[in-house]
Amino acid sequence: MTQPTTERAFGDAKKATTYDRAMFRVMNDAAVRPAFATAGRRRAVVGAHAALTVATLTCTSLLYVRDTAWLVAPLAVLLVLWVVATGMLNGGTRGLLELRTRMLDERQRADRDRAGAVAHRAATALLAAAAGVFVLAGAVGADGLPGVPAVWVLVYALAAVWLMPLWVAGLQARDEPADDFADEFRDGAADGAG
Repeated sequence: MTQPTTERAFGDAKKATTYDRAMFRVMNDAAVRPAFATAGRRRAVVGAHAALTVATLTCTSLLYVRDTAWLVAPLAVLLVLWVVATGMLNGGTRGLLELRTRMLDERQRADRDRAGAVAHRAATALLAAAAGVFVLAGAVGADGLPGVPAVWVLVYALAAVWLMPLWVAGLQARDEPADDFADEFRDGAADGAG
């Protein structure tokens, strides 16, 4: 991804609001960049976020089905962890999906479009597979899937369609370019010391 700046000479950056600038600073905080510096770290965050999403939805559906109050405590912890993981993903993608279009450069806009297209195909395949399972269950004589209310299938499908672009953007994000200036400075200091 490119190195964004707060001042842009193109697009609608002149129309940027205080909110836009504040979100841009949060999403491009240099202090947290090392957490997303490699593809492996970003994949780990995407995997953790997907796992937390499934765990949160599972806990929510169990709370609904069993109506036991003790499930509220793990749900609260899972939600806090999920929000932190979502923030990490947004930071890892430099706010690709959270910032308004006027705050993105041309390359970031292309990255967002590509992530959206891949996410759309992945979500379509996931929904087709889920529909196939229900059709197959009906063909073999089962009345739907036992113990799975249709509303929960829709909730899980909605979550997958909603979060798929974020996961894809996290997986497709590029490594930060090497800091050439820092390397030159380090090399020059070593030459001067020798």
